[in-house]
Amino acid sequence: MPPRPILGFAKAATQCSTEAAAYGKCIVADYTAVDKDKCAREFMRFKNCYMRAARKGT
Repeated sequence: MPPRPILGFAKAATQCSTEAAAYGKCIVADYTAVDKDKCAREFMRFKNCYMRAARKGT
C-alpha cells in the first residue's frame, strides 16, 4: 500500500501545537477583519516548525 501523505502532515503538525495555537489565537482575536499578513509572524513560526518536523519525519 502506498504511503499516505496526510499521515505525515498530521504527525508533523502535532509537534507544533504551541505554534499552531498561537496562530489560531491571532486569527480568532479579530476574525472579522482578517487581511493579508495579519498574523504573518505567527504563521511563519508555525510554518517553520512544521517544515522542521516534516523533514525529521522523512
